[in-house]
Amino acid sequence: MVKEICKDDEVLGKKCARATAEDADVAQDVVDTMRSVEDCTCLAANQIGVAKSVVAYLDDEGEAHVMYNPHVMMGLQAARVTESCLSHDEPVKATRYAKVKVRYEELVDGQLVQHTRDFTGWTAQMIQHMCDHCRGKLV
Repeated sequence: MVKEICKDDEVLGKKCARATAEDADVAQDVVDTMRSVEDCTCLAANQIGVAKSVVAYLDDEGEAHVMYNPHVMMGLQAARVTESCLSHDEPVKATRYAKVKVRYEELVDGQLVQHTRDFTGWTAQMIQHMCDHCRGKLV
């Protein structure tokens, strides 16, 4: 179900609770909302007012991917970049890594399965942005 984008810093500034397999409906709402917003390529659950560590992003082919409890384990090649966010009106500067190693869980047959994967470029930047949302870090 499509939800309204949250712009409340009090909600966005709180660390999200660990997600479970029972949060599949939240994940679907994140994907539905992300797809409903023009030019939106990633979204975290707290951006729709749900303080759970669930995020989604679109890959280069436009396919949606959901991550439960994502955590950036390592980053390489730090750079300052300008980012926009649906939850904030003005673009901001943030430090992002060109390559990251991320641990996350994915829902498979009703169970959360842990993965570790490397991401680069734009996808790495989106994931770092969403991990910040999950930690309650406002850019």
